[in-house]
Amino acid sequence: MAQPSDLFDRYDGTKAVREDLSNVIYSISPEDVPFMSSIGRENVKNTYFEWQTDQLAAASTSNHVIEGDEAALDARVATARVGNYTQISRKVIGVSGTVEAVDKAGMKSYLAYEMAKASSELKRDMEARLLYNGVAVVGNNATPRQTAGLPVWLKYNYNRAGAGTSLPDYSSTDDGYPDTAWGSSTARTFSETILKDVIQQVWAAGGDPKVCMMGPHNKGVASTFTGIAAHRINQTNGGAGPLTSIATIDVYQSDFGKVSFVANRFQPEQYAFVVDPEYASVGYLRNFQTAELSKTGDSTKKMIIVEYGLKVKSPRAHGIATDLETS
Repeated sequence: MAQPSDLFDRYDGTKAVREDLSNVIYSISPEDVPFMSSIGRENVKNTYFEWQTDQLAAASTSNHVIEGDEAALDARVATARVGNYTQISRKVIGVSGTVEAVDKAGMKSYLAYEMAKASSELKRDMEARLLYNGVAVVGNNATPRQTAGLPVWLKYNYNRAGAGTSLPDYSSTDDGYPDTAWGSSTARTFSETILKDVIQQVWAAGGDPKVCMMGPHNKGVASTFTGIAAHRINQTNGGAGPLTSIATIDVYQSDFGKVSFVANRFQPEQYAFVVDPEYASVGYLRNFQTAELSKTGDSTKKMIIVEYGLKVKSPRAHGIATDLETS
């Protein structure tokens, strides 16, 4: 088949055709922040905020005395005093007057649109920092303060590749703030044996392991563990419909209770955290604030800012598996 001679079609460069630009802007960037969403939040009053931790003495099988025995004082252990620093995170957006004035697709205000994006980006930054193997940094006039991430608090209940993996530590034995991060060793495959060991350590220390948080690769590995509830078969329409296999892979039945498996895009893949969310929170010195910056020309500038730090209320309530394969 062929066109008639001199037929004017779309390819002949007509100038009268309007553009077709959708008024919907599509984004697949993830905004979920599982760790921040599961733990608590509270206000703090200083850039260095502190709290105390304590634990009971080990149970004794030799606590027996004779009748009429003179009562001697028992030695007691003082509480530990630990702390963390807040850090400042921000996003700054600026747009020209012209950009705000022109007719735009998918938005009324470019500034408002970018501010909404920046808010989500800021939360992602916070999630990544809270789960980062980074120590607390005091800071000064030239160095920003940094809050210590979850891994460097977890020096008690752990499963590592070997003695070659150096442990985190605090600035003063069991007191102070984390100033030494986890080292690394040869990566190994995440296994159910590793997970069960960490869960048992957390439970033995008095914790209540509720969540195992891991990166996407190791979430896939963990889905094969035998402690996960067996697959179920769902049949609809009174038995006449198709069979659907439902993998109940989100809850792990350990010897010490049920543990939810949670995948986190923003945590280091080489770690799996066993967490009791009740014993962690984000402390805010300054909650999320929006500030309009001074106008210095034909543009509008705004800033979203937050000052926060991680509070691990009792490090022994959590555990960590380290040196895991990342792919």
